[in-house]
Amino acid sequence: MSAGSERVSTLITGAVLVTLDATRRIITDGAVAIRGDRIAAIGKTSELTSRFDADARIDGRRFVVTPGFVDAHIHITGDPLTRSYIPDDIDAGFAEKLARWVIPRFVSQTPDDERLSAQLAAVQMLRSGTTCFLEAGTIRHLDAVVDGLEHSGIRARVGSWVEGRDREPTRQADATDRAIRTLEEEIQRYPSADDRLVCAYPILIGHNTNSDAVWVAAKRLADAHGLAVSAHMSPYQSDPDWYLQHTGRRPIEHLAHIDALGRNVALTHLTHIDGQELALLAASGTSGIFCPASALKGGFGVSRHGRFPEMSAAGINLALGTDGDLPDLMQKMPLAASLFKDAREDVRVFPAQQALEMAILGGARALQLQHAIGSLEVGKKADLVLHDTDRPEWQPVLNVLQQLVWTSDGRSVHSVFVDGVRVVDNYRCTLLDESAIYHRARQASRELLVRAAVPQVNAWPVS
Repeated sequence: MSAGSERVSTLITGAVLVTLDATRRIITDGAVAIRGDRIAAIGKTSELTSRFDADARIDGRRFVVTPGFVDAHIHITGDPLTRSYIPDDIDAGFAEKLARWVIPRFVSQTPDDERLSAQLAAVQMLRSGTTCFLEAGTIRHLDAVVDGLEHSGIRARVGSWVEGRDREPTRQADATDRAIRTLEEEIQRYPSADDRLVCAYPILIGHNTNSDAVWVAAKRLADAHGLAVSAHMSPYQSDPDWYLQHTGRRPIEHLAHIDALGRNVALTHLTHIDGQELALLAASGTSGIFCPASALKGGFGVSRHGRFPEMSAAGINLALGTDGDLPDLMQKMPLAASLFKDAREDVRVFPAQQALEMAILGGARALQLQHAIGSLEVGKKADLVLHDTDRPEWQPVLNVLQQLVWTSDGRSVHSVFVDGVRVVDNYRCTLLDESAIYHRARQASRELLVRAAVPQVNAWPVS
């Protein structure tokens, strides 16, 4: 026991700390003191060991410590139980692919399926360093999902599947009322508060699935409760085409027209936007969520049409999402950093440090949580990741920023803290039974695919 007089829950010593604070300090032989759910102190090991006694001490000499990663766009139902089932070369338009291959996997899930799917996604995120996420808006059984997530220890912002537009005009008013009522009720059931890990946000599917009244109501709720609105928009040209046909304006122009943009709005994909839309995003403070893996796999045309470097230059907050892909956000950082280097033939675009910022601070800002997470600073939530450098991909340790982005991934995550609780220790989740989840997922996935009647297609014969 040290001679320190202050008591803390956990003291990590001897680590390399990548703080992401205002000065972007990297502290060698650094220490982090955790008291309850907050960071009590950060600095040199010699300083903190003389100040603090700790209930638990961690020798951090083999670790690089970062704030927890923030996945700003992920589907935690539908995809986790059937990930990679759909071949990547299905030759179908966006609407047909949704109708035949995507939506049936979501709508066929039972509450138990969604609870299990959420826990499987939580295991995958936590094990790769993601401590907080914003769901993409395709949850059908919210209560079951929240229950599953609350047992995992992850920080989550979730919402029900809300579509407030009906193709039949006589039913439109009812559709709008149901959608708004859903948003209001879920925020009442799962309010945002510092002592709650899992909260509801007004999340919309986006595209053309909600009426103007629903967009305005979602923005009003976000304003009133300190939340964020999230939605898909313009991965393909079909969104601009629809909005031009039905409103006479492009999607971002229309959202600006109805006052549905702002610093508490985060729009995902944004591949097919023009210069005026980019200017409106920047002027309003709206965040952009870049999902590089899904953009490339989905053939969005992001390398040709995407304006993410210009969005960054305009001061737009950018965050990263994994979408329906494997939720290892560390794997997405090199994609985000490299894609536009090649597209612009300019290696200065999205350097490693900016990719890391997008994966952590950018996500915190998009979720309106930058006051609580996103950096290692006194008073912030103790959400942090211990990356194990005693591994081949890390040795020798020479340039931590470059190595975090270019040579490591979630497999080197040894330990994870969320709210001061060690939710991953020695590469295993501490609050979830991983083996039981994997066993149940194998059985549930087979039953789900039978119910969903999604075709099975294999490029090579399977016997």
